[in-house]
Amino acid sequence: MKTILTFLLLLCCNMLSAQQTDAELSVLIIRQDSLFWDAYNRCDTSAMGSFFTADVEFYHDKGGPTIGLPALVRSFSKNLCSNRNWHLKREPVPGSYKVFPLRKDNAIYGAVLTGEHVFYILESGKGPQLDGHASFTHLWLKGDGLWKMKNLLSYDHGPATYQNKRKEIVLPEKVLSAYVGTYQGPNVGMLQITIEKGALVMTIKDKVYRLYAEKEDVFFDKDRDLVFEFEKERKLTVKENGVVAEVLPKIK
Repeated sequence: MKTILTFLLLLCCNMLSAQQTDAELSVLIIRQDSLFWDAYNRCDTSAMGSFFTADVEFYHDKGGPTIGLPALVRSFSKNLCSNRNWHLKREPVPGSYKVFPLRKDNAIYGAVLTGEHVFYILESGKGPQLDGHASFTHLWLKGDGLWKMKNLLSYDHGPATYQNKRKEIVLPEKVLSAYVGTYQGPNVGMLQITIEKGALVMTIKDKVYRLYAEKEDVFFDKDRDLVFEFEKERKLTVKENGVVAEVLPKIK
């Protein structure tokens, strides 16, 4: 009986140790991943190259394979970072990351990281434009105490769905009533702002949109990066991707 209890205690301790090691590994790999993508977003190709092994292999479902560190760095420099007025910004999809430890003789020698991310186009004079969504799988290997990526798979590329990050607040009708009226602009033409069920509603021709309050005079659309800023009794400014798209004076 004593032998069985001792065995169970040792087994339990080993399991807890493995779980702790796995948790620590997950934090480490995700941290390394964030550092790489920080360099990517800054177009620091030298720093980006430091995260790969010399014999790195990159497989892209649209652009084909890129083999070896020199070729991969050249690809980043030419295709992503050659234009100062245009580059991509990458953001992870929250909750999509998974880290899988790789062991030999009970010692961790590597890890597989999978996840999803979205990309934005950053262009001078324009706001960030949501460009696409993709999945990825990265093989990280530990050598000489350093963690580097050996194999990268980038796949399932497609359009990205806008993810609203703004928080809605509730405003009293007394505040909302100041924005009710008719507005007119050079592109949209005439639009009506009314109140329905305690919220602002925008009508353009036969299309109706609900506007969600973020601040007392700032509203947003949940399906696109559109922001509506009101000046009481004066005008409505519409911003798309952070850039002014149209200014509509209030005509009545």
